[in-house]
Amino acid sequence: MGYLIAANLVMLLHYGFLVFAAFGGFLLRWWPGVMWWHLPVVTWGVAIAAIGWTCPLTPLENRLRVAGGALPYEGGFIEHYMTAWAYPDGLPSSVMNLLGLTLLAINALAYGLWLSGRH
Repeated sequence: MGYLIAANLVMLLHYGFLVFAAFGGFLLRWWPGVMWWHLPVVTWGVAIAAIGWTCPLTPLENRLRVAGGALPYEGGFIEHYMTAWAYPDGLPSSVMNLLGLTLLAINALAYGLWLSGRH
């Protein structure tokens, strides 16, 4: 039971990472120092989407699920939790590239707004 709780905590951490990667740039207005945490997170998120890497949180969650007696899931976190309904046979690389570009666009907007407000 403890392993499944840990797996669910990793899943929540993963969701938090994705939300921070996508929208953390909008925190700059109130907390400019967040940039030093946010830029590496965005870089990592874009690299995972563009290159097709696997986030280390995905195999960690799967190992914890197996240790807790549950089955691991196939593919990546985004495929399993967010897009399986739309792409039951797996997420095409073109969609992952689009997600990476969307992540860049959202953050370009956030950083652009922050920079324009500073001048």
